[in-house]
Amino acid sequence: MMMSACTPVSPAELEARLRLHRLPEIGPKRFSKLLEAFGSASKAISAPASAWRSLGMPASSADARRCPDVRDGASHAMRWLERPGHHLLMWDQADYPALLAQIPDPPPLLFVAGDPLILENPQLAMVGSRRASRPGMDTATAFSRSLAGAGFVINSGLALGIDAAAHQAALDVGGLTIGVLGTGLENFYPQRNRRLADAMIASGSAVVSEFPLDAGPTPSNFPRRNRIISGLSLGVLVVEASVASGSLITARLAAEQGREVYAIPGSIHHPGARGCHQLIRDGAVLVETIEHILEALRGWQHLPLSTDTPKADHPLLALLHAAPHTSEALAGSSGWGLPKVLAALTELEMDGRAVCENGRWLARTS
Repeated sequence: MMMSACTPVSPAELEARLRLHRLPEIGPKRFSKLLEAFGSASKAISAPASAWRSLGMPASSADARRCPDVRDGASHAMRWLERPGHHLLMWDQADYPALLAQIPDPPPLLFVAGDPLILENPQLAMVGSRRASRPGMDTATAFSRSLAGAGFVINSGLALGIDAAAHQAALDVGGLTIGVLGTGLENFYPQRNRRLADAMIASGSAVVSEFPLDAGPTPSNFPRRNRIISGLSLGVLVVEASVASGSLITARLAAEQGREVYAIPGSIHHPGARGCHQLIRDGAVLVETIEHILEALRGWQHLPLSTDTPKADHPLLALLHAAPHTSEALAGSSGWGLPKVLAALTELEMDGRAVCENGRWLARTS
């Protein structure tokens, strides 16, 4: 769904969206359809059941609107949002992650514990096996440290194995990392990584989920979660995975979303390498060093400079010297796609030529 300019959401409309979000069988597409049909969640909640039926909504959804569990859950979420460090991003508001908004079915609501501003920073996802080998864990640690040190936010699913190694390694070098859950933020899974999640939040990173706060770890949630991991990121690096791994779902989604897909090869005798080998056969970039990833991202920047831009300067810097811009505003002004803009900004930041402050990019003057 494309984002549109929208006035700030009132408390009554926020509560109605939280109720709508808790209804059974209401996913992103139906949520969007209801808001477009009625103009607001408040009107959708109070509309007659016949109007919902005319839109093809399930009877179970319409019938559940006034259930005590739905009302109580929305009220609890309102109280949760009053606490420090708790946030809710909505897909028609200006603070929603611009890259995520480009996917076909962005989550209408995204709960955030931690700093929501880092969701706009250039991210790379790292995913892989929950039962990773020791060499696989070491590889994930080394790549995460290098990529975080290069200025990327490391994005993963806070699962056991490769995910946890990637998150921890980013923290170890003072980098930023984002965990995307397949459960609600108050029903954390797996519990073994709860302490890691708390450390991420305390250090200025974030944990996010599209699911209601109390949602449990149902199997269907995790493939849905994977589209957010890839959707937030410039690219996805698969470190170690079998051919049946959920990491391959994330890689497929990344390719469908127009993101880069990277895979690290391994021994032909190791089952955990076969998924990566399959991805490479399907066109993923074979990665042996961090430079292979940086080269692919730099390749997005090879556009000719405009005739009135000095060759010693960068086309985005000309815009930033004029005024601070958000990454999305830069995409609109330059005519570049947002992934290319974010990749370019990452390199400018690494070169010390640009800096991001409070979600807006500025050119460094010295």
